[in-house]
Amino acid sequence: MTITEAQLAVDQWIKKYGVRYFSELTNLACLTEEVGELARVIARTYGEQSFKAGEKSNLGEEMADVLWVLLCLANQTGVNLEIELQKALKRKQKGTQSVTKTIQN
Repeated sequence: MTITEAQLAVDQWIKKYGVRYFSELTNLACLTEEVGELARVIARTYGEQSFKAGEKSNLGEEMADVLWVLLCLANQTGVNLEIELQKALKRKQKGTQSVTKTIQN
């Protein structure tokens, strides 16, 4: 699935089952909440904290929840994340090339 296809799938789900998108500010709050849940799992999986009895790592699920809300925000603000990610990769590549040239000089 491409990022564009993912955005379309989320949009179709929202329209079929979710009725409407939450407001942008509400979705930003939801995104913050989901990132916090992801941070909790990472802290317990890779950090110094531990899971409580009966708890298990659900890293992929938490990452998918973050992506879901990000896709919602992109849809409702008219951002094509596939195009924007391609632009970001080009910017990162240019930045890496600049650093490499500076190091070589």
